[in-house]
Amino acid sequence: MTPVIEKRRTRDLPQINERIRFPQIRVIDSDGSQLGIITPQEALKIAEERELDLVLLSDKAEPPVCRIMDYGKYKFEQEKKAREARKKQHTADVKEVKMRYKIEEHDYKVRINQAERFLKDGDKVKATVMFRGREIQHSDLAESLLKRMATDLQAFGEVQQEPKKEGRNMMMLISPKK
Repeated sequence: MTPVIEKRRTRDLPQINERIRFPQIRVIDSDGSQLGIITPQEALKIAEERELDLVLLSDKAEPPVCRIMDYGKYKFEQEKKAREARKKQHTADVKEVKMRYKIEEHDYKVRINQAERFLKDGDKVKATVMFRGREIQHSDLAESLLKRMATDLQAFGEVQQEPKKEGRNMMMLISPKK
């Protein structure tokens, strides 16, 4: 049972130094020049003389390609690049704009400006019209309000989900234009 766990553990680790198990490998020096095709033992000896590591770059090549480099520094650089990439990516959130179907013109303009700002930031906008009491009888007015909003925001986004009723609300989803 334990040999299986041991195998799994070595599979996760990168192939460096003694873990490289090929009869012949192509070795690239730390400055980028080729040292030629030699055995892993010879390459490891050269790497140890320079106090560096022998790292497998490509095991698919014939013969496999290894490089003499400082593995700790290389790993740090890779993690740094990954952090930078994560920092730059933007996840599209869903921002909500709520109103009633009896909304005044100025308040409507404020909601349009909010939605426009959200769409420019790359977020989706969920426009919701809320009903209270008997207002739910006027769902046609709410639908026309949402359609008006969709035409006003046409330059910044497209309707992803048409107006639909959900309980005491009517909602519509607008996604930013690419």
